[in-house]
Amino acid sequence: MAVGIEERMVPHMGNKKQDCKKIEELKRQYAGSEMSGEQVEQMKKRIEEAKMEKRNESRKMHTVRNIVAAAAAVAAVFVVLPNTSGSVAYAMGNLPVVGKLVEAVTFRDYQYDNGGHAADIKTPELTVKESDTEQMTDTEVQVQENLKKTTAEINAEIEKITDQIVSEFEESRKEEEGYQEVVVKHEVISTTDDYFTLKLMCYQAAGSGAEWDYYYTIDLKTGERLTLSDLFQSGADYITPISENIKEQMQQQMAEDDGKMYWVDNAEVPEWNFDKITDETSFYLDSDGHLVICFNEGDVAPMYMGCVQFVIPDEVVADIRK
Repeated sequence: MAVGIEERMVPHMGNKKQDCKKIEELKRQYAGSEMSGEQVEQMKKRIEEAKMEKRNESRKMHTVRNIVAAAAAVAAVFVVLPNTSGSVAYAMGNLPVVGKLVEAVTFRDYQYDNGGHAADIKTPELTVKESDTEQMTDTEVQVQENLKKTTAEINAEIEKITDQIVSEFEESRKEEEGYQEVVVKHEVISTTDDYFTLKLMCYQAAGSGAEWDYYYTIDLKTGERLTLSDLFQSGADYITPISENIKEQMQQQMAEDDGKMYWVDNAEVPEWNFDKITDETSFYLDSDGHLVICFNEGDVAPMYMGCVQFVIPDEVVADIRK
């Protein structure tokens, strides 16, 4: 979760009758103080553009579907590097991993702190370990080739995101006055025999804070990047049941906790209400195989709620899952 967001941003809600009044104030704060920062808006817009551009490229690169093969589990390696110049890139070798196909390493560690401007940016890179193709089946060879394409695509997307963040940070710190903090880190949040998910967390603070998270899931049976539609039968409507379940979870959470608020079914500000997910909505599969839908700060709730997630019960999509 993002840190540094001031407590004053969270209005105390004594009961549900006050929600409509409070929501207008939240909307004003959200549209005003939280989202008026030019740096925050530019960074979010450019990161989203990079995400969309690379995702479109990934779809063009897909060539093989439904390949049935066994694949080893993969795991990430987290390395804390000493403070160094931002121009130095690190290619780490001899790192312990679980699994034999893919490993995650810290490719670059950008550190800066002058007391007013601070950056801690660790750029991950996924690599595919070479195997003796003569000892592999045709299917296994195809999976390895797909993995190379997929990891190259993910690495390019992450590098573009972090390069943009570093560039904007360096431009901003030319002004000696003021305060700015930027953090980029990564985590493997789910690794099974079938799927591998890397989470990239981007946090920026300039008076107030904002966080954006990105999820990269690889189907280890095919070696390809997993999309939301890949989880469901061809032609199935998965958007409606998932969206309706998320609304139910939002309502239930608000009923049980007055401190929680989502933009849902509110007549006062209908334009802010969550309607439905899209094919581009972030997701991952947890260690138990449950679908988890993810939203960034401000997407479906006031900024103080942070990045929120919803675990979709199996029965909601059981009839349409592959």
